[in-house]
Amino acid sequence: MERKTATIQDVARMAGVSTATVSRTLSKPSVVAEATRDAVLKAVQESGYRVNSTASNLRRQRTGSVIALVPNLANTFFSQILAGLSSVLTQAQYGLLLADTQAGPDPDARLAHYLTSGQADGLILFDGTLSCAPLGMPGRPPVMMACEWMGSDLPSVRVENAGGAGLAVDHLVDLGHRSIGHVLGPRGNVLTEARFDGFRAAMSRHGLRLRDDWLFAGDYSMDSGAAAARRWLQMPDRPTALFLSSDEMAVGFLGVVQHAGVSVPGDISLIGFDNIAVVEHLTPALTTIRQPRTLIGERAAELLLDMIDHGRLTGPSEVIPVELIRRKSAAPPR
Repeated sequence: MERKTATIQDVARMAGVSTATVSRTLSKPSVVAEATRDAVLKAVQESGYRVNSTASNLRRQRTGSVIALVPNLANTFFSQILAGLSSVLTQAQYGLLLADTQAGPDPDARLAHYLTSGQADGLILFDGTLSCAPLGMPGRPPVMMACEWMGSDLPSVRVENAGGAGLAVDHLVDLGHRSIGHVLGPRGNVLTEARFDGFRAAMSRHGLRLRDDWLFAGDYSMDSGAAAARRWLQMPDRPTALFLSSDEMAVGFLGVVQHAGVSVPGDISLIGFDNIAVVEHLTPALTTIRQPRTLIGERAAELLLDMIDHGRLTGPSEVIPVELIRRKSAAPPR
């Protein structure tokens, strides 16, 4: 005989709770008492109950999806953040959609499209170069990553970018460096500007001169780090240490100067930002500022889901601390 499909009423009867408690347990298990949660989950397993996500989303007028907009999907920096996002969203039975903001000719138009298309219940933005003109999905909350430029009315989850740059300069000064340069990210990017502000403030705090010719253009890529290295090699008066706004640029810089016979850290000390996986395997291993990227993704997802659950278009912002990881690429100057 064909087995009857279990219903939420069956689960509630077996667990000795209301159907509302079953629904709350399955959608937000953290808010339910442990004993109740265990009873409901046991009843779900024994009954073979399956949540009809499509019907549930239709009743709530939701898509069951979240969109993450990333400036370059090939950039390994985002992998851990996306893993953190996915782990939280999957547990809450939400799908994660990815889109590359730089894949077309007009990134701002792509942002506007995703904000207004109704394809998802919320948006998480990683691209700090986009315009702040389109400020929200109709009836759906965005969580904007690294969005100081968007003001206090939109929530964000970001790290202490300026503070991390200060940690880098402080460490170089503690090692004895007084001639310190900086390789910037793309101008206009909020992360670039925050790290540059932190660099300038730390240099001023230590009474060190900020030289324009020791500021190198970059775009967070290895190629731009290599270009900065070629410029540094041609300079008659070089800084003895550099803070680079990303690890990828530090990798590119390191490769070029080592091929030119320059010793790191003997001739130039380097500090990056991000702590991507490869940098601890370089020779020398890169001193860097660590971002807890998985945690960033988890907190962003939790913030967005809370906003969706409560029907809010605003929420609290969070700034996550960073830390200096001391390795072998920075040492006292000769």
